[in-house]
Amino acid sequence: MRGFKKKGNSMKILVTGTAGFIGSTLAMRLLARGDEVIGIDDLNDYYDVTLKEARLKRVKEYSGFTEERISVENRSAIEALFLKHQPQRVVHLAAQAGVRYSLENPHAYIDSNIVGTTNILEGCRHNKVEHLVYASSSSVYGANTKMPFSVHDNIDHPVSLYAASKKANELMAHTYSHLYHLPTTGLRFFTVYGPWGRPDMALFMFTKNILEGKPIDVFNYGKCKRDFTYIDDIVEGVIRTLDKVAAPNIDWSGDAPDPATSSAPYKIYNIGNNQPVELLYFIEVIEKCLGKKANKNLMPLQPGDVPQTYANVDDLIKDVGFKPETSIEDGIARFVEWYRRYYKV
Repeated sequence: MRGFKKKGNSMKILVTGTAGFIGSTLAMRLLARGDEVIGIDDLNDYYDVTLKEARLKRVKEYSGFTEERISVENRSAIEALFLKHQPQRVVHLAAQAGVRYSLENPHAYIDSNIVGTTNILEGCRHNKVEHLVYASSSSVYGANTKMPFSVHDNIDHPVSLYAASKKANELMAHTYSHLYHLPTTGLRFFTVYGPWGRPDMALFMFTKNILEGKPIDVFNYGKCKRDFTYIDDIVEGVIRTLDKVAAPNIDWSGDAPDPATSSAPYKIYNIGNNQPVELLYFIEVIEKCLGKKANKNLMPLQPGDVPQTYANVDDLIKDVGFKPETSIEDGIARFVEWYRRYYKV
């Protein structure tokens, strides 16, 4: 079973960020099952554009893909795109990612994550989109320490502008669900990793530096724990939630408001592996896969970072019958195999 979509009942889906790590993988899965995908990306140079181009090349091998090279921040271009293509459903993944970069370049997060998301919400509202699924992040849990992180917990204490922009996206989506009855589902992704991943993520940087004999920076002295979630599990979660259109919670009460649901058609899910892994063990697995030891540069916790993430995925299991299960050992092995092949090392 792949979610709740009937076979032979193909949809026209707009996916933003199709040159991205998650976007490209998602687009291929949707195309493989027979959906039509309109993919948008501006291929900005936040990281290696050739990697983005290579991801897109894989997507273009499928029939049913239409590429539009525009930025979500471009209001008139997004308006024209919705009018032209009239997508039935939308998966909004395009965003300025990265916690650390938000400390250096806050405006990039406002432009991409706030302005860009407003443009997508407006496009959905004015073009009768059936369901908007959008990427949030585990970083919204901020200063929370009660584990595992639950979608029913309050998230009012973000510790980076990136996290604040993602929480803002959830609030904006709720407003559109409430005012315009636009069904929206927000997905809080927990540390995504795997083949074709981002060069600014730990797994990529560690693998590259270890192979090149360079030291790796290990923050919080390696004691950080992350709920590392394999790319295929993330994409499966996206597809299953996309196929189940958000509906109002009839039991929702303003006296005891549940943050994960609403009297409007609004839903929030965690997509995480539900088993945090200590950074030092994560590095150990990489070393084993590479057959090479890392030269570790142990450092304190960085501003904007949190010591631990851990996803409660009960709602995901209950509503769409899915739980991420790829082990860190399998996931890292697949990444290393891809990295060696792609970079010919």
